[in-house]
Amino acid sequence: MPKEKFDIINVASSDGCFDLQFRRDTRHERTGSPTYYRWKIQFIITMPKEQTAVLKKAKQMIGSGAISLAKNQARYSVQKLEDLAEVVIPFFKKNTLTGDKKRCFDIWQKAVAIVHQNKGKKINDWKKNDLLQLIEIHKSLAKYKTKPKKQKWIEMAKTLSKA
Repeated sequence: MPKEKFDIINVASSDGCFDLQFRRDTRHERTGSPTYYRWKIQFIITMPKEQTAVLKKAKQMIGSGAISLAKNQARYSVQKLEDLAEVVIPFFKKNTLTGDKKRCFDIWQKAVAIVHQNKGKKINDWKKNDLLQLIEIHKSLAKYKTKPKKQKWIEMAKTLSKA
């Protein structure tokens, strides 16, 4: 029986997600527990725990990221900004996605570029236009989610873009 060929595009299309979130983080270990707002961007593939081998193949093909296990789910994610910009985006430009996943990727990669160019800057020092673009990208990406969650802090992002 011939060995089944691994199709990373099919896996990414069916179980992958190009994620963009606006987050609020509180640093409880610091005096006064300061609160920070930030954009979090990542590429994720989730599967049942029994299919961890598929995620290992995906990680090997893409060349970065980490696999974690929780309850009955295995999760492969790439969260480092440099890896997203220099590994994931070139990988999916070379290995083209199709349909809605391609449209999602095309929008998401613009967000990666904006977040990458603002790396190391406090969010208050970002150009207003960059924040506004990310809010619009976030809204556009929601169209491609099967179960979009209401973002708790997106109103704060809008407030910051007006400051």
